[in-house]
Amino acid sequence: MADDKPERKASRVGKWTRRGLITAGVFAGGALIVGVAIRPGHRAPRVRELVAGDGESLLNIWVKIAADNRVVAIVPHAEMGQGVHTALAQMLADELDADWNLVDVMEAPAHDEYANYALPRGFLFGDAQIPRALVGTVDGIFLKLTQAMDLQITGGSLSVRATGAHGMRVAGAAAREMLAKAASAAWDVPVRELVLAESRVSHPGSGRSDTYAAFAAPAAEFSPSSKPKLKDPEAFTLIGKSVPRTDIPAKVDGSAPFGIDAQLPGMKVATVRSAPVFGGKVGMIDITETMRQPGVEQVVPLDDLVAVVADGYWHASRGLAALQVEWDNGGRDEVNQAGIYAQFERDLAQAEIESNGDIEVDQGDVDDALATAARRIEAEYRVPYLAHAPMEPLNCTAWLHDGICEIWTGTQNPLGARAAAAEALGMEADAVIVHNAYLGGAFGRRSVQDYVVQAARIAKAVGAPTKLVWSREEDIAQDRYRPAVTSRFRGALDEGGHPTVWMNLYVDKHEPAEAPRIPYAIDNQRIASVASPTHVPFGVWRAVDHSQHAFFTESFVDELATLAGEDPYPFRRRLLKDAPRHRKVLDAAAEKADWGRSLGQGRGRGIALHESFGSIVAEVAEVSIDDGKLRVERVVCAVDAGTAVNPDGLTAQMESGIVYGLTAALHGEISIERGRVKQSNFHDYPMLRMDEMPVVETVIVNSGGPLGGAGEPGTPPLAPALANAIHDAIGVRVRELPVAKHDLRV
Repeated sequence: MADDKPERKASRVGKWTRRGLITAGVFAGGALIVGVAIRPGHRAPRVRELVAGDGESLLNIWVKIAADNRVVAIVPHAEMGQGVHTALAQMLADELDADWNLVDVMEAPAHDEYANYALPRGFLFGDAQIPRALVGTVDGIFLKLTQAMDLQITGGSLSVRATGAHGMRVAGAAAREMLAKAASAAWDVPVRELVLAESRVSHPGSGRSDTYAAFAAPAAEFSPSSKPKLKDPEAFTLIGKSVPRTDIPAKVDGSAPFGIDAQLPGMKVATVRSAPVFGGKVGMIDITETMRQPGVEQVVPLDDLVAVVADGYWHASRGLAALQVEWDNGGRDEVNQAGIYAQFERDLAQAEIESNGDIEVDQGDVDDALATAARRIEAEYRVPYLAHAPMEPLNCTAWLHDGICEIWTGTQNPLGARAAAAEALGMEADAVIVHNAYLGGAFGRRSVQDYVVQAARIAKAVGAPTKLVWSREEDIAQDRYRPAVTSRFRGALDEGGHPTVWMNLYVDKHEPAEAPRIPYAIDNQRIASVASPTHVPFGVWRAVDHSQHAFFTESFVDELATLAGEDPYPFRRRLLKDAPRHRKVLDAAAEKADWGRSLGQGRGRGIALHESFGSIVAEVAEVSIDDGKLRVERVVCAVDAGTAVNPDGLTAQMESGIVYGLTAALHGEISIERGRVKQSNFHDYPMLRMDEMPVVETVIVNSGGPLGGAGEPGTPPLAPALANAIHDAIGVRVRELPVAKHDLRV
């Protein structure tokens, strides 16, 4: 049968959290410590044949040098438009003192040695310094942990601040030391007399100079240090500069490979229809009309979906349209969006009555302060489910041959894809080869491997290389959605208008835990959540829970300012007395936006501030509203990501995050009707159009603090800044998204 697959252990790929990483480390403890003999710096021999060709010397798993003196940075992260291949190569090349014009980038293969050991280190310890004597041991532990979890993931805005800081810089510095040792031995001079710069080694005393390539082979014989001396920031030559993106030329001329571009001899093309109600299964199938369609070759039923295989996508899609399927929906087809929101309300009310929410922050005496407050306010906010809608449809090509399975796709986690395909096929992981391509958008969706598993199982049933391509309708209907959330607030002011109480109860908690927390100096705070599970599958969506909670918290801060009769910018500013970095970013955005300048009737300005993924972002939105028609005229963004590795890249990511956040705030809504998603394509799940795009201005605040993320932090402040601007313009408070649901005529 097409669905013939052996029983295997559960996949190790899943959602990773701070608590989960610590727990995994505890339970794996003994095995991890025993396995630290191979430290991250000593792993090159294990991958040399995989990544280094003739005439190339692999100095460590991240750096190889070719005979023509080109340096290749081997990057263990997926490129999905965020510019991570460029930024990580910059960090490596800077420590290596390489000539940027001689630097190339290669994405690391799906291999255990490229598990992202730096991610949990950065996730758990941030910028904290680990004693030098323990660096190798700690990194070895994290390597074993991430190998056990099949983590080679790109997400959480961690690539630069984790892999870059703890991996690529270290690799570059270690390779530099190895080259210096090799030159020292060849020329019989002390290392301290050598100068390494622009991909050359020089000895000023004797006038000798040669390329890195001349010393690469003997340098590769040394063991790389896991704790080389890193540059002080004042010595950076590439970090902090807007060098050109390495991926742009190929994307401009069309030669850049994306997953959907895969072509193999004899390849078939499949498309699928999954159970429309989440959790449903295939019932009865009538394939009569499908098999009459031109080019259709096979129908493959799996547990909860049916695939139609043909000689091309159009024929496969026509065959799927003709397919008659009865589904077993498991009684979930009575669920609708109104019922889900009603469930949230019941669970919130019950938690308030019984005081049994999961308390995350409990500071001061909230109840007493609320009882004695001069003024009080309550508000409730709501956001819907959201899809990811990457522009490149989900796709994967699989080919089983000669005892192996080859996969061509775009995934945020190649090791996870390898593990998922191996489990689905009953194969060892080493028998699965993943060829990862550029990703045409992901936003978290391509961290889930469902489409990879489907392609592998369909290809096994077909017996030929098979490319699976999801339709846009399938993508919208079968996503792993950003959760819908309802959030309640109570606040209070004293006689002087200073906030004394901050109470927040919301449904439903996911990750990260700090998302609902605020930087403001309010003495009495209680933040709690209550679980309210539904059958709707959720996943990581750009900025995860920060995208919901920034809207809630920054909207409510504005409501407190209104209650106090204060301008929302200085109101926030005085509450940031203990947060100077936040205050500086807030000031930078307000100054750039010319806060306080009159905008005229029907125009408004709103501000919002939020910290996520180690970066602090403030945004000011300016809107105009004419007879209920809203236009976002301008967005000013200020960002403190510690140090901007590539300022142009950081600016681009702020702009990208703003576009994504504005799309969601204006239009984004996935709603459930009869247990299934009501929306189906861009006509009812629209993206931001070119004529809706505001002017975006970005100010970079280089504080010199720990490196922060770039891919996600620009998204969360947009929705509250927009909602606050609408209130400033016409006095209407938007407490539920998307904005398109509201009548703005006043």
